[in-house]
Amino acid sequence: MARMFRVLGFWTLVIALMAFAGDMNEMALLFFIQTVVFVLLGYLNFSEKTYLLMFWGYMFISFVGFTYWTVFVMGNPF
Repeated sequence: MARMFRVLGFWTLVIALMAFAGDMNEMALLFFIQTVVFVLLGYLNFSEKTYLLMFWGYMFISFVGFTYWTVFVMGNPF
C-alpha cells in the first residue's frame, strides 16, 4: 500500500508538470504540494488500514473542496 502512495505521487507530479507547461501556475503548485505529501507518506510505512483511512480522508476533502469551488467560487455561468 505504501508503494501506491508513491505511484499517486508520480501521477500528481505528471499532472503538475503538464499544468506548469500550460501556464496554470496555481494548479501546478497545488499538485506539486500533493506530490510531496504523497511521496513522503509513501515512505513512512504505515499499516494498510492507516493508508486506506488517509486516502479516503483525502478523497473526502478533495470532493468537498471541488464542490465548494464549483458552486460558490465559480458562480452561475448565466
